[in-house]
Amino acid sequence: MLAARTIVLGVSGGIAAYKAVDVCRRLVDAGAHVAPVMTRGATRFVGETTFSALASEPVQTSLFDERDPIPHTRLGQKADLVLVCPATARLIGDYAAGISHDLLTATLLATRAPVVICPAMHTEMWEHPAVQDNLTTLRRRGVHIVAPVEGRLAGGDVGAGRMADPADIVAAVEALLAPGDLAGLRMLVTAGGTREAIDPVRVITNRSSGKQGHALAERALARGAKVTLVTTVDRPVPIGIEVVEVVSAADMQAAVMPRSGDQDIIVMAAAVADFRPVAVADRKIKKGDEPPRLVLEPTHDFLVDLGEAKPEGQTLVGFAAETDDLRQNARGKLTRKRLDLIVANDVGAPGVGFEHDTNQVVIIDAAGLEHDVPLSDKRAVADAVLDAIVAWRAGSSVRTEGIAARTEQEIS
Repeated sequence: MLAARTIVLGVSGGIAAYKAVDVCRRLVDAGAHVAPVMTRGATRFVGETTFSALASEPVQTSLFDERDPIPHTRLGQKADLVLVCPATARLIGDYAAGISHDLLTATLLATRAPVVICPAMHTEMWEHPAVQDNLTTLRRRGVHIVAPVEGRLAGGDVGAGRMADPADIVAAVEALLAPGDLAGLRMLVTAGGTREAIDPVRVITNRSSGKQGHALAERALARGAKVTLVTTVDRPVPIGIEVVEVVSAADMQAAVMPRSGDQDIIVMAAAVADFRPVAVADRKIKKGDEPPRLVLEPTHDFLVDLGEAKPEGQTLVGFAAETDDLRQNARGKLTRKRLDLIVANDVGAPGVGFEHDTNQVVIIDAAGLEHDVPLSDKRAVADAVLDAIVAWRAGSSVRTEGIAARTEQEIS
Protein backbone atom coordinates (compact mmCIF):
# COMPACT_ATOMS: atom_id res chain seq x y z
CA MET A 1 0.00 0.00 0.00
CA LEU A 2 2.96 2.34 0.53
CA ALA A 3 4.77 1.34 -2.65
CA ALA A 4 5.98 4.41 -4.57
CA ARG A 5 4.59 6.77 -1.90
CA THR A 6 6.85 9.55 -0.69
CA ILE A 7 6.83 10.08 3.06
CA VAL A 8 8.71 12.91 4.73
CA LEU A 9 9.75 11.56 8.12
CA GLY A 10 10.32 14.37 10.60
CA VAL A 11 12.23 13.59 13.78
CA SER A 12 12.27 16.13 16.59
CA GLY A 13 14.39 16.24 19.73
CA GLY A 14 12.98 13.75 22.19
CA ILE A 15 14.31 10.53 23.69
CA ALA A 16 11.77 8.61 21.60
CA ALA A 17 13.77 9.59 18.50
CA TYR A 18 15.39 6.14 18.68
CA LYS A 19 11.99 4.60 17.90
CA ALA A 20 11.79 6.66 14.72
CA VAL A 21 14.62 4.48 13.40
CA ASP A 22 12.29 1.47 13.54
CA VAL A 23 9.48 3.51 11.96
CA CYS A 24 11.83 4.47 9.12
CA ARG A 25 12.82 0.85 8.54
CA ARG A 26 9.21 -0.32 8.51
CA LEU A 27 8.18 2.36 6.02
CA VAL A 28 11.03 1.48 3.67
CA ASP A 29 10.25 -2.24 4.00
CA ALA A 30 6.65 -1.43 3.00
CA GLY A 31 7.91 0.15 -0.22
CA ALA A 32 7.76 3.83 0.70
CA HIS A 33 10.29 6.42 -0.39
CA VAL A 34 11.33 7.97 2.93
CA ALA A 35 12.86 11.44 3.06
CA PRO A 36 14.14 12.07 6.60
CA VAL A 37 14.26 15.51 8.19
CA MET A 38 15.84 15.97 11.62
CA THR A 39 15.77 18.93 13.95
CA ARG A 40 18.97 20.00 15.66
CA GLY A 41 17.61 18.57 18.91
CA ALA A 42 16.97 15.20 17.27
CA THR A 43 20.64 14.87 16.33
CA ARG A 44 21.48 14.87 20.05
CA PHE A 45 19.65 11.56 20.41
CA VAL A 46 20.24 9.76 17.07
CA GLY A 47 23.02 10.30 14.55
CA GLU A 48 22.25 11.63 11.08
CA THR A 49 24.14 8.70 9.56
CA THR A 50 21.61 6.23 10.96
CA PHE A 51 18.69 7.74 9.05
CA SER A 52 20.75 8.39 5.93
CA ALA A 53 21.67 4.70 5.86
CA LEU A 54 18.13 3.40 6.41
CA ALA A 55 16.02 5.94 4.52
CA SER A 56 15.61 6.40 0.78
CA GLU A 57 17.69 9.58 0.60
CA PRO A 58 20.19 11.39 2.85
CA VAL A 59 18.84 13.11 5.93
CA GLN A 60 18.31 16.88 5.78
CA THR A 61 18.64 19.19 8.77
CA SER A 62 18.95 22.75 7.47
CA LEU A 63 16.87 25.33 5.63
CA PHE A 64 20.08 26.63 4.11
CA ASP A 65 21.46 23.87 1.92
CA GLU A 66 23.60 24.88 -1.04
CA ARG A 67 22.42 21.81 -2.95
CA ASP A 68 18.76 22.77 -2.56
CA PRO A 69 17.97 26.45 -1.99
CA ILE A 70 14.34 25.80 -1.00
CA PRO A 71 14.31 22.33 0.60
CA HIS A 72 11.11 22.87 2.61
CA THR A 73 9.12 23.68 -0.54
CA ARG A 74 10.52 20.69 -2.43
CA LEU A 75 9.84 18.33 0.46
CA GLY A 76 6.36 19.71 1.11
CA GLN A 77 5.30 19.51 -2.52
CA LYS A 78 6.61 16.02 -3.26
CA ALA A 79 5.29 14.41 -0.05
CA ASP A 80 2.31 12.07 -0.14
CA LEU A 81 2.34 12.33 3.65
CA VAL A 82 4.41 14.05 6.33
CA LEU A 83 5.00 12.04 9.50
CA VAL A 84 6.55 13.53 12.64
CA CYS A 85 7.73 11.12 15.31
CA PRO A 86 8.44 11.92 17.94
CA ALA A 87 6.63 15.25 18.13
CA THR A 88 7.79 17.21 21.15
CA ALA A 89 5.75 19.82 22.98
CA ARG A 90 7.84 22.54 21.31
CA LEU A 91 7.27 21.13 17.83
CA ILE A 92 3.53 20.88 18.46
CA GLY A 93 3.42 24.45 19.77
CA ASP A 94 5.41 25.87 16.87
CA TYR A 95 3.28 24.03 14.31
CA ALA A 96 0.03 25.16 15.92
CA ALA A 97 1.26 28.78 16.02
CA GLY A 98 2.56 28.70 12.43
CA ILE A 99 6.17 29.34 13.46
CA SER A 100 8.76 28.01 10.99
CA HIS A 101 12.17 28.35 12.59
CA ASP A 102 13.77 25.23 11.10
CA LEU A 103 13.48 22.87 8.13
CA LEU A 104 10.91 20.57 9.74
CA THR A 105 8.45 23.27 10.83
CA ALA A 106 8.88 25.05 7.49
CA THR A 107 8.11 21.80 5.65
CA LEU A 108 4.99 21.28 7.76
CA LEU A 109 3.74 24.70 6.73
CA ALA A 110 4.74 24.20 3.09
CA THR A 111 2.81 20.99 2.45
CA ARG A 112 -0.76 20.22 1.46
CA ALA A 113 -0.23 16.51 2.07
CA PRO A 114 -1.79 14.73 5.06
CA VAL A 115 0.20 15.23 8.26
CA VAL A 116 0.55 12.70 11.08
CA ILE A 117 2.20 13.63 14.35
CA CYS A 118 3.13 11.27 17.16
CA PRO A 119 3.51 13.14 20.46
CA ALA A 120 6.02 11.90 23.02
CA MET A 121 6.75 13.61 26.34
CA HIS A 122 6.43 13.24 30.07
CA THR A 123 2.94 12.90 31.53
CA GLU A 124 2.96 16.37 33.09
CA MET A 125 3.78 17.95 29.73
CA TRP A 126 1.30 15.78 27.84
CA GLU A 127 -1.53 16.77 30.21
CA HIS A 128 -0.66 20.49 30.28
CA PRO A 129 -3.57 22.61 28.99
CA ALA A 130 -1.30 24.46 26.55
CA VAL A 131 -0.25 21.21 24.86
CA GLN A 132 -3.81 19.92 24.72
CA ASP A 133 -5.05 23.24 23.30
CA ASN A 134 -2.39 23.09 20.60
CA LEU A 135 -3.40 19.53 19.72
CA THR A 136 -7.04 20.60 19.52
CA THR A 137 -6.03 23.35 17.10
CA LEU A 138 -4.09 20.93 14.94
CA ARG A 139 -6.94 18.40 14.89
CA ARG A 140 -9.33 21.13 13.81
CA ARG A 141 -6.99 21.87 10.90
CA GLY A 142 -7.02 18.22 9.81
CA VAL A 143 -3.77 17.02 11.35
CA HIS A 144 -3.89 13.37 12.41
CA ILE A 145 -2.66 12.61 15.93
CA VAL A 146 -1.37 9.17 16.92
CA ALA A 147 -1.82 9.55 20.66
CA PRO A 148 0.86 8.39 23.07
CA VAL A 149 0.28 5.45 25.37
CA GLU A 150 0.91 4.73 29.01
CA GLY A 151 4.20 3.09 29.86
CA ARG A 152 7.71 3.53 31.18
CA LEU A 153 9.06 7.01 30.48
CA ALA A 154 12.54 8.50 30.46
CA GLY A 155 13.66 8.81 34.06
CA GLY A 156 11.99 5.56 35.10
CA ASP A 157 8.51 6.81 35.99
CA VAL A 158 5.37 5.37 34.42
CA GLY A 159 2.48 7.28 32.88
CA ALA A 160 0.86 8.63 29.73
CA GLY A 161 3.13 10.22 27.14
CA ARG A 162 5.13 7.28 25.79
CA MET A 163 5.20 7.42 21.99
CA ALA A 164 2.96 4.91 20.25
CA ASP A 165 4.45 1.65 19.07
CA PRO A 166 6.21 1.90 15.66
CA ALA A 167 3.89 -0.78 14.21
CA ASP A 168 0.83 1.25 15.20
CA ILE A 169 2.34 4.41 13.74
CA VAL A 170 3.00 2.72 10.40
CA ALA A 171 -0.51 1.23 10.47
CA ALA A 172 -1.93 4.75 10.91
CA VAL A 173 0.09 5.95 7.91
CA GLU A 174 -1.11 3.03 5.81
CA ALA A 175 -4.70 3.67 6.83
CA LEU A 176 -4.48 7.28 5.64
CA LEU A 177 -2.96 6.30 2.30
CA ALA A 178 -5.16 3.25 1.76
CA PRO A 179 -7.76 3.45 -1.04
CA GLY A 180 -10.71 3.13 1.35
CA ASP A 181 -12.40 0.73 -1.06
CA LEU A 182 -13.73 -1.44 1.78
CA ALA A 183 -15.25 1.44 3.72
CA GLY A 184 -18.59 0.53 5.28
CA LEU A 185 -18.18 -3.21 4.67
CA ARG A 186 -18.15 -5.82 7.42
CA MET A 187 -15.50 -8.51 7.08
CA LEU A 188 -14.83 -11.63 9.09
CA VAL A 189 -11.38 -13.23 8.79
CA THR A 190 -10.20 -16.49 10.32
CA ALA A 191 -6.54 -17.16 11.07
CA GLY A 192 -4.19 -19.75 12.54
CA GLY A 193 -4.25 -23.49 12.91
CA THR A 194 -6.79 -25.17 15.17
CA ARG A 195 -5.68 -27.50 17.97
CA GLU A 196 -7.61 -30.70 18.66
CA ALA A 197 -7.08 -32.19 22.11
CA ILE A 198 -5.76 -35.72 22.66
CA ASP A 199 -5.52 -35.29 26.42
CA PRO A 200 -5.04 -32.23 28.69
CA VAL A 201 -1.42 -31.94 27.48
CA ARG A 202 -1.24 -33.11 23.87
CA VAL A 203 -2.96 -31.85 20.74
CA ILE A 204 -3.21 -32.50 17.03
CA THR A 205 -2.45 -29.34 15.10
CA ASN A 206 -0.74 -27.98 12.01
CA ARG A 207 2.05 -25.54 11.20
CA SER A 208 -0.08 -22.49 10.46
CA SER A 209 1.31 -19.34 12.12
CA GLY A 210 -1.74 -17.20 11.42
CA LYS A 211 0.44 -14.54 9.75
CA GLN A 212 -1.50 -14.45 6.48
CA GLY A 213 -4.89 -14.25 8.18
CA HIS A 214 -3.70 -11.50 10.50
CA ALA A 215 -2.21 -9.60 7.55
CA LEU A 216 -5.57 -9.80 5.78
CA ALA A 217 -7.38 -8.45 8.84
CA GLU A 218 -4.89 -5.58 9.26
CA ARG A 219 -4.99 -4.56 5.60
CA ALA A 220 -8.79 -4.79 5.50
CA LEU A 221 -8.98 -2.46 8.50
CA ALA A 222 -6.60 -0.02 6.81
CA ARG A 223 -8.83 -0.04 3.71
CA GLY A 224 -11.90 0.89 5.72
CA ALA A 225 -13.58 -2.40 6.63
CA LYS A 226 -15.08 -3.19 10.00
CA VAL A 227 -13.12 -6.33 10.82
CA THR A 228 -13.76 -9.30 13.08
CA LEU A 229 -10.78 -11.64 13.42
CA VAL A 230 -11.39 -15.18 14.68
CA THR A 231 -7.94 -16.52 15.47
CA THR A 232 -6.11 -19.30 17.27
CA VAL A 233 -2.86 -17.36 17.68
CA ASP A 234 -1.87 -14.65 20.14
CA ARG A 235 -0.47 -11.97 17.84
CA PRO A 236 -0.79 -8.20 18.30
CA VAL A 237 -3.42 -6.52 16.14
CA PRO A 238 -4.15 -2.85 15.44
CA ILE A 239 -6.75 -1.05 17.49
CA GLY A 240 -10.12 -1.32 15.78
CA ILE A 241 -10.14 -5.05 15.01
CA GLU A 242 -12.57 -7.16 17.04
CA VAL A 243 -10.63 -10.26 18.09
CA VAL A 244 -12.28 -13.56 18.99
CA GLU A 245 -9.82 -16.14 20.30
CA VAL A 246 -10.55 -19.82 19.70
CA VAL A 247 -8.72 -23.13 19.97
CA SER A 248 -10.40 -26.02 18.17
CA ALA A 249 -12.32 -26.42 14.93
CA ALA A 250 -15.53 -26.64 16.93
CA ASP A 251 -14.64 -23.42 18.74
CA MET A 252 -14.03 -21.69 15.43
CA GLN A 253 -17.34 -22.95 14.05
CA ALA A 254 -19.14 -21.69 17.16
CA ALA A 255 -17.53 -18.27 16.74
CA VAL A 256 -18.00 -17.91 12.99
CA MET A 257 -21.47 -19.28 12.26
CA PRO A 258 -23.54 -16.93 14.46
CA ARG A 259 -21.67 -13.93 13.02
CA SER A 260 -21.68 -15.07 9.38
CA GLY A 261 -25.08 -13.73 8.34
CA ASP A 262 -24.13 -10.14 9.17
CA GLN A 263 -20.91 -10.10 7.15
CA ASP A 264 -20.39 -8.62 3.69
CA ILE A 265 -17.18 -10.59 3.24
CA ILE A 266 -15.90 -13.77 4.91
CA VAL A 267 -12.29 -14.84 4.37
CA MET A 268 -11.52 -18.30 5.74
CA ALA A 269 -7.73 -18.10 5.93
CA ALA A 270 -7.42 -20.40 8.96
CA ALA A 271 -6.01 -23.91 8.67
CA VAL A 272 -8.92 -25.78 10.25
CA ALA A 273 -8.20 -29.37 11.27
CA ASP A 274 -9.77 -32.03 9.08
CA PHE A 275 -9.64 -34.67 11.84
CA ARG A 276 -9.85 -34.87 15.63
CA PRO A 277 -9.60 -37.71 18.17
CA VAL A 278 -12.82 -39.62 18.72
CA ALA A 279 -12.16 -39.71 22.46
CA VAL A 280 -10.26 -37.17 24.55
CA ALA A 281 -8.59 -38.51 27.69
CA ASP A 282 -9.43 -36.53 30.82
CA ARG A 283 -5.92 -37.16 32.20
CA LYS A 284 -2.49 -37.16 30.63
CA ILE A 285 -1.85 -40.42 28.82
CA LYS A 286 1.21 -42.01 30.42
CA LYS A 287 4.03 -43.50 28.43
CA GLY A 288 3.84 -47.27 28.49
CA ASP A 289 5.25 -50.28 26.73
CA GLU A 290 2.78 -49.92 23.88
CA PRO A 291 1.78 -46.58 22.34
CA PRO A 292 -1.93 -45.82 22.66
CA ARG A 293 -4.15 -46.18 19.62
CA LEU A 294 -5.37 -42.82 18.35
CA VAL A 295 -8.69 -43.10 16.53
CA LEU A 296 -9.66 -40.06 14.49
CA GLU A 297 -12.94 -38.76 13.12
CA PRO A 298 -13.61 -35.95 10.61
CA THR A 299 -14.31 -32.48 11.94
CA HIS A 300 -17.40 -30.77 10.60
CA ASP A 301 -16.59 -28.73 7.48
CA PHE A 302 -18.54 -25.59 8.30
CA LEU A 303 -17.15 -23.83 5.22
CA VAL A 304 -19.67 -25.96 3.33
CA ASP A 305 -22.40 -24.57 5.61
CA LEU A 306 -21.23 -21.03 4.88
CA GLY A 307 -21.42 -21.69 1.14
CA GLU A 308 -24.90 -23.19 1.34
CA ALA A 309 -26.28 -20.44 3.58
CA LYS A 310 -24.50 -17.52 1.92
CA PRO A 311 -26.84 -14.55 1.79
CA GLU A 312 -27.23 -12.49 -1.35
CA GLY A 313 -24.41 -10.00 -1.76
CA GLN A 314 -21.98 -11.77 0.54
CA THR A 315 -18.51 -12.69 -0.78
CA LEU A 316 -17.06 -15.96 0.52
CA VAL A 317 -13.34 -16.65 0.16
CA GLY A 318 -11.59 -19.91 0.98
CA PHE A 319 -7.95 -20.94 1.23
CA ALA A 320 -6.29 -24.11 -0.03
CA ALA A 321 -2.89 -25.20 1.29
CA GLU A 322 -1.65 -27.87 -1.11
CA THR A 323 1.48 -29.89 -1.81
CA ASP A 324 0.51 -31.19 -5.27
CA ASP A 325 -2.01 -30.54 -8.08
CA LEU A 326 -2.42 -27.01 -6.75
CA ARG A 327 -4.81 -25.55 -9.31
CA GLN A 328 -6.87 -28.69 -9.80
CA ASN A 329 -7.41 -29.16 -6.07
CA ALA A 330 -8.18 -25.49 -5.58
CA ARG A 331 -10.77 -25.43 -8.36
CA GLY A 332 -12.44 -28.53 -6.93
CA LYS A 333 -12.69 -26.95 -3.48
CA LEU A 334 -14.00 -23.71 -4.99
CA THR A 335 -16.83 -25.58 -6.71
CA ARG A 336 -17.71 -28.05 -3.94
CA LYS A 337 -17.95 -25.39 -1.27
CA ARG A 338 -19.70 -22.76 -3.40
CA LEU A 339 -17.01 -20.16 -2.90
CA ASP A 340 -16.66 -16.92 -4.80
CA LEU A 341 -12.87 -16.96 -4.68
CA ILE A 342 -10.18 -19.28 -3.46
CA VAL A 343 -6.56 -18.50 -2.56
CA ALA A 344 -4.25 -21.46 -3.06
CA ASN A 345 -0.59 -21.96 -2.27
CA ASP A 346 1.96 -24.74 -2.47
CA VAL A 347 3.14 -24.98 1.13
CA GLY A 348 6.03 -27.23 0.10
CA ALA A 349 7.66 -24.50 -1.99
CA PRO A 350 10.55 -22.46 -0.52
CA GLY A 351 9.41 -19.36 1.38
CA VAL A 352 5.73 -20.14 0.87
CA GLY A 353 2.95 -20.66 3.35
CA PHE A 354 3.20 -21.81 6.94
CA GLU A 355 5.50 -19.96 9.33
CA HIS A 356 7.09 -17.78 6.63
CA ASP A 357 6.80 -14.00 6.32
CA THR A 358 6.34 -14.44 2.57
CA ASN A 359 3.80 -16.24 0.44
CA GLN A 360 3.09 -17.10 -3.19
CA VAL A 361 -0.49 -17.76 -4.21
CA VAL A 362 -2.89 -18.15 -7.08
CA ILE A 363 -6.30 -16.49 -6.72
CA ILE A 364 -9.11 -18.20 -8.63
CA ASP A 365 -12.65 -16.85 -8.92
CA ALA A 366 -15.93 -18.66 -9.55
CA ALA A 367 -15.79 -17.63 -13.20
CA GLY A 368 -12.64 -19.74 -13.50
CA LEU A 369 -10.23 -16.88 -14.07
CA GLU A 370 -6.91 -16.80 -12.25
CA HIS A 371 -4.34 -14.33 -10.98
CA ASP A 372 -0.87 -15.42 -9.89
CA VAL A 373 0.74 -13.47 -7.05
CA PRO A 374 4.53 -14.02 -7.04
CA LEU A 375 6.56 -14.55 -3.88
CA SER A 376 5.82 -11.46 -1.78
CA ASP A 377 5.51 -10.22 1.77
CA LYS A 378 2.28 -11.52 3.28
CA ARG A 379 0.95 -7.98 3.61
CA ALA A 380 1.39 -7.52 -0.14
CA VAL A 381 -0.36 -10.85 -0.72
CA ALA A 382 -3.17 -9.67 1.57
CA ASP A 383 -3.63 -6.55 -0.54
CA ALA A 384 -3.70 -8.64 -3.70
CA VAL A 385 -6.43 -10.82 -2.18
CA LEU A 386 -8.40 -7.75 -1.10
CA ASP A 387 -8.00 -6.27 -4.58
CA ALA A 388 -9.48 -9.47 -6.00
CA ILE A 389 -12.40 -9.28 -3.57
CA VAL A 390 -13.10 -5.66 -4.52
CA ALA A 391 -12.92 -6.55 -8.23
CA TRP A 392 -15.24 -9.53 -7.77
CA ARG A 393 -17.80 -7.47 -5.88
CA ALA A 394 -17.65 -4.86 -8.65
CA GLY A 395 -18.46 -7.54 -11.21
CA SER A 396 -14.93 -7.89 -12.57
CA SER A 397 -12.64 -10.89 -12.66
CA VAL A 398 -9.54 -11.29 -10.54
CA ARG A 399 -7.44 -10.82 -13.64
CA THR A 400 -7.44 -7.02 -13.68
CA GLU A 401 -4.82 -4.43 -14.49
CA GLY A 402 -5.28 -2.84 -11.07
CA ILE A 403 -4.39 -5.97 -9.16
CA ALA A 404 -1.43 -6.75 -11.37
CA ALA A 405 -0.08 -3.21 -11.13
CA ARG A 406 -0.37 -3.08 -7.37
CA THR A 407 1.28 -6.46 -6.91
CA GLU A 408 4.21 -5.38 -9.08
CA GLN A 409 4.60 -2.22 -6.98
CA GLU A 410 4.47 -4.09 -3.68
CA ILE A 411 7.24 -6.53 -4.61
CA SER A 412 9.50 -4.10 -6.46
